[in-house]
Amino acid sequence: MPLMPITKIIPPTNTTFCRRLLKWYTQNARDLPWRSEPSLYKTVVSEFMLQQTQVDTVLPYFSAWLETFPTFEVLAKADETTVMKHWEGLGYYSRARNLHRLAKHIDQYGLPSETREAWLKLPGIGPYTSAAILSIALLKPIAVVDGNVIRVISRLLAIETDFPDNTAAMKAITPHANALINANHPGDHNQAMMELGATVCTRNPTCEKCPVQQHCTAFAKNLQHTLPNLKRKKITHKSVNRAWLVSNGKILLHKGEAKAKRLANIYELPCYELLNSGKPEGEPLAIKKRGISNERVTETIYQYSQSVNIAGELGREFAWVKLEELSKLTLSGPHKKWIAEILAKSKIAIV
Repeated sequence: MPLMPITKIIPPTNTTFCRRLLKWYTQNARDLPWRSEPSLYKTVVSEFMLQQTQVDTVLPYFSAWLETFPTFEVLAKADETTVMKHWEGLGYYSRARNLHRLAKHIDQYGLPSETREAWLKLPGIGPYTSAAILSIALLKPIAVVDGNVIRVISRLLAIETDFPDNTAAMKAITPHANALINANHPGDHNQAMMELGATVCTRNPTCEKCPVQQHCTAFAKNLQHTLPNLKRKKITHKSVNRAWLVSNGKILLHKGEAKAKRLANIYELPCYELLNSGKPEGEPLAIKKRGISNERVTETIYQYSQSVNIAGELGREFAWVKLEELSKLTLSGPHKKWIAEILAKSKIAIV
């Protein structure tokens, strides 16, 4: 049976609200590797990886990354191919390139001054990332505002504004978030706010578990399930035909353009239409689905039977790759998985 709404609201202040929130966080924070023996480098890496990616997905990547690239200096000296290989499957590959560029900058010029303005000038650093780094690693009283914090504060203050997108919501919520910041423990406060949004004040909130329920105007007004009023991006659907061509122990792959926004220099199965203007024939080898931001893509993989001469007929963006050397290339996460599945189903051994 749902709890009855409270009748009296205690407005959140920088003392009562922060005290209750921090106590809850101390007792309930998830055990995450970037919180154990925290450092500036750990904070930077984790914040880059967590952009648009769930914690459970990041965990194995973070641990492996720290083993291979334990410092800015080591990362700076690594070649891009190695860096991208260790990011393989995590998606949004521009994050890896920006993190690599950031490490090179710090290795060459040293750490920037502990100001937001200085950090915002660095590769891959935006308003959210700079606030997270400065508050968590450098203890600066700057509020972090992400989707979780937008949700928490919209409900705390019962902000019923219709936000057209996340950027507008972030701009409106940031002053409120800064007004609530715990100046003595800014990093823990920001992590507590995000933790609350991720585990309790979710899209379907469990208000009975909330440590600051008595401060929540939305709960008092029974609005917690309707806020924030944030317009969701329209989901678009796309279909792509892919060609499967394995010959003499080699597979034909296509390399993304160097200037591509999402998959620059990342290998995937080639689009069927790039090899043949006609439509695929026969039954597909596999039908797979993937999501990229607000785009839902259905990829149908067909056996390609026509002989293709990589040297004579196709451009340099195509490559015949020995099956045993697939592990040396950086493939997109879905295609790495799908290729392995089809090879296993076809009983083609990778020597």
